[in-house]
This record gives sequence, structure tokens and C-alpha cells, in this order.
Amino acid sequence: MRIRSVGHAVFAATMIVLGIMGLIQGDFDPVWDPVLKGVPGREILVYLCALISLASGTGLLWQRTAALAARVLLASQLLWLLLLRVPGVFLSFTVDYWWAACMTAVMVAGAWVLYAWFAADWDRRRLAFATGNNGLRIARALYGLALIPFGISHFIYLKHTADLVPGWLPWHVAWAYITGWAFIAAGVALLAGVCVRLAAVLSAVEIGMFLLLVWVPIVAAGSKDAFQWSETVVSLALLASAWVVADSCTGMTWLVLGKR
Repeated sequence: MRIRSVGHAVFAATMIVLGIMGLIQGDFDPVWDPVLKGVPGREILVYLCALISLASGTGLLWQRTAALAARVLLASQLLWLLLLRVPGVFLSFTVDYWWAACMTAVMVAGAWVLYAWFAADWDRRRLAFATGNNGLRIARALYGLALIPFGISHFIYLKHTADLVPGWLPWHVAWAYITGWAFIAAGVALLAGVCVRLAAVLSAVEIGMFLLLVWVPIVAAGSKDAFQWSETVVSLALLASAWVVADSCTGMTWLVLGKR
């Protein structure tokens, strides 16, 4: 086995779970969804995406296959973002489309970090711009870009966000504002290259707190609402990707971009 970090292990395990979900349900898991019913070859895509998730997640855990698994996962997620998510945003700028685009962008960022880590000699020779430190910088910038709309959505859907704050916490609306601004600040910091490690770690912690304080209690209470289960799975996938991005900043100082 070749486990680079805890985030790497969590990401690989999450992809395996998503692949199994897709195969059992015979439909896109929440990370690949939404996909319009009229898309050609939709049923084939369902199982192809599930198999990619399962195979790449498993491959990421083994030294001999990590490079290939990271390459396949990055290519598939990047194509999904460019061919399906980005055009959808321009065709219909609604929350369903731009939220899905940002979610996929976060997944691409996590996959890109793993690709930069495990790139084989072939990748480093022919795709040098996407590997090593260059690849890591691209991944962090993409992750930061996706965080900004996440924060803006807290203000657009202020009441809904405030309603999700656990009842035992005071000042629900204030928490909605704080978490929204936190996402925006982290995104700007990552794009500007300032306090990169701090921004990556705190944003991952914020995503993890959403999962643990909001969605886990809801599904643990026996919720059968498909949306709530979907959001729980999505939050887990986002946390896995954010964790990998945060791990990529190990060795940087907390307040500026650079090595210790």
C-alpha cells in the first residue's frame, strides 16, 4: 500500500463507497448527478461512472496502480466538469447547475492533488504543467474558485442556511453569515496565494463541521428524505477532497505561501 496522507485514505475510501452505491442503485450517485434524463447513453454512463469511482478508489490504495488510478479519475472528473457542468451553468444559471459545477470542481481539485503526487515518469515528461508543484497550485486555485460560490449561496439562501444550524446553537442567522464569509475568504486566499495552508485547513474543517453537525444527526435520526441523504453523501465527498487539498499544503507556513 502507498498511503500518502490521511486525506488520501479518506478520499480513496469515499470513491469506493460512491462506486458501490452507483452499482447497487443503478443510478448516478450524488457526486455525478444531476444528469438530464435525455442524455445519450445515460444508462451506460451510470455504470461507467460507478466503475470509475470504484476502480480508481481501489487503485489509489496500491502503489503500482496509484498513478493510473489518479490519472483516470482526474481525466474523468475534469471531462465531466468541462463537458457537462460548465455548459450547464451558461445554459441555465440556477442553483442546481452552478452548485453542481462547484461540487465537481472540488472533486477535480482533490483528484488533481493525487495526480500531482503520484504522477509517473510518463506524466512528468509529457504533462509537466499538471504535475508536481504546478499541479498542486492548479488544484488549490480550482478549489478556491469553487469555495466562493459556496459562500455566496449562504447569503442567497440565508433562511434555509440558518434553518440548518443545529437548534442547540444560538444566533442561527449570524452563523449563516459567518460560514458564508469564511468560505469566500478561504477561496480568495487560495486564489491569491496568501495564507494558503490556513485557508485550506479551515475550509476543510468547516465542511467537516457541516457534515458532523448538520447532516449526520439528520440521517442518524432516521430521515428518509432523499435530498438529505444526498447532501450527506455530497458533504462526505467534499470533505474527502478538501482534506486532500489541505494535506497538499503540509510544509507551508500558516500565514504566507512558502516552505518552512
